[in-house]
Amino acid sequence: MSLKSKLKSLLFSAASKKEEEQQEPVQAAPEVERPAAPPPPILDPDQLDLPRDHAIFRLYQLSGTSMEQLSSPSLRLDPDGVLPGEVVKREKNRIRGTLSKICSDRLKEVSRREAAAQKSDQDPSGVQKPALPPLDASPQIFLSTDSLYAWLLVFPPTEQGEALSDEMLQRALADRGVRWGLDTQLIQQLSQAEDRYFTLHLVAVGKPAVNGENGKVEDRFPRSSQQLLEPDENDQVDYASLNLVRSVEKGQEICRLVPPTEGEPGRTVLDQEIAAKAGRAVTLPKGKNTQISEDGLSLLSTLDGHLEFSGNCFHVKPVWDVPGDVDFSTGNINFTGDVTIRGDVVSGFTVRAKGSIHVDGSVEAGSTVEAGGDLIVAKGILGDGSTVIRSQRSVFAKYIENSTIFVRETLQTDCIVNGQVYCGGQVVVRSGRGSIIGGRIWAAKLVNAQTVGSPSERSTSIVLGGRPCVSFERETLQQELQALTAEREKLKNQLDSPAKSGQMGRLKIRMSALEIKLKQLEDSFPEGSPNPADKTPKRNSGRLECGIAHPGVDITFGDQTLRLRNENRQCIVRLINGEIVVM
Repeated sequence: MSLKSKLKSLLFSAASKKEEEQQEPVQAAPEVERPAAPPPPILDPDQLDLPRDHAIFRLYQLSGTSMEQLSSPSLRLDPDGVLPGEVVKREKNRIRGTLSKICSDRLKEVSRREAAAQKSDQDPSGVQKPALPPLDASPQIFLSTDSLYAWLLVFPPTEQGEALSDEMLQRALADRGVRWGLDTQLIQQLSQAEDRYFTLHLVAVGKPAVNGENGKVEDRFPRSSQQLLEPDENDQVDYASLNLVRSVEKGQEICRLVPPTEGEPGRTVLDQEIAAKAGRAVTLPKGKNTQISEDGLSLLSTLDGHLEFSGNCFHVKPVWDVPGDVDFSTGNINFTGDVTIRGDVVSGFTVRAKGSIHVDGSVEAGSTVEAGGDLIVAKGILGDGSTVIRSQRSVFAKYIENSTIFVRETLQTDCIVNGQVYCGGQVVVRSGRGSIIGGRIWAAKLVNAQTVGSPSERSTSIVLGGRPCVSFERETLQQELQALTAEREKLKNQLDSPAKSGQMGRLKIRMSALEIKLKQLEDSFPEGSPNPADKTPKRNSGRLECGIAHPGVDITFGDQTLRLRNENRQCIVRLINGEIVVM
């Protein structure tokens, strides 16, 4: 190094050192608090979820080096919220798989062309080989499985390839046969839109077929009635207000038919018709004493009477309205329809009806009432031990005393005293006194009462499960047969006469009929069978629910009986694993 160079270096190094000393010390910048990590993204149900190493993202990166302002991939099947959710859910996986294959094939083609171009540049022979032409923009059409929807995704060109044009779109749609339900505005503007590449567009929507509506029947009357009465604020039930008789007049419309409608065919985006199903026709529920109108759309009553729905049909039954008591002025009643009694059923008289019976008064001792439907007694049933009440449906009474009750469905009352009850459903004694005192209550499903028994430990029997109605029928047949047998023995001791012969013949016919009925019943439900009527009920069937159960109450399930020794409150009694349990 020359002397001049050494001096120059020394002078400039000293000056720079002096400037550094005169400069103020630079303070370290305070640490900036880092923002909290953003919350995890909410998954979009319309978005095609693809991994970050998917081929479409690699294509996007390669295209981004040669094109400016290229939109990032947007792969939403329903960007405008017009598709049914089940369509998006059904098509996502299938379109994802198809898209993966198309992207992979295009990426391979791009790589192959790049490799060919590099090989051409590095060819040592110096012979210039023709380069492969660049890739043009590529519109891809995705169809739904039912061809009702079509999506469009366009891949950008590579290098000097041809950009997207209207002709390309029209050609791609024509190749796939998409020509119905097209979004023409989207197609016309897409070639110049910013999001024309790497964006999934819903380009065509078909028209789903609309099946016809089934015919239906519009009822003018309810088909079922309330079977349980609700107590009022004073815990009382107004049995007089339970009128199950629905009166209709001759010519009155019962129900009306709404005919089925024809379906409306649809059309796919491939311009193919989708057949629609016509609605299914229904028929009017025509029963007894009804007729169909001339236009075939209405069901009319042919007489004044009581409307009932049973056996999937409407029936009109005649109604016998008794303005006062059933006594010597009316005699016994045996009617095929419904009976409404404005007074009482006086002691010793019988009322039989194939329909329902409504008694505004009471049923006195020694009476017999048999209803093929429901029985409503507004003021209660006061028997003397010989009173028999039968109902093929439900019984509603203010009280029941010293009476035998046969009911197939539900018995609801305020009080039962010394009753013999055979119920195929449930016995509900919750309103009013809500007491069951004395007697025997046999219910197949449930006994629900406020109080069972009495503080004086009066003997009260509750039997649960089994077939009480069948047992009652058996006992009734056996009693009638015994009475006829006793009558026959008395006749045998009388002198022979034409009258005696006639009576003996009639007795023999009646006894033969009873024996046949009893044998049929025994064959259907023999004692000792797996499901007999009065021996072994179905396991765990039936239960007792009560507010107070006094000592002296016997609770029976099949051949097992439990006698309560102590007072039990708010208890439930059931048969669990073959043992009677009080809970």
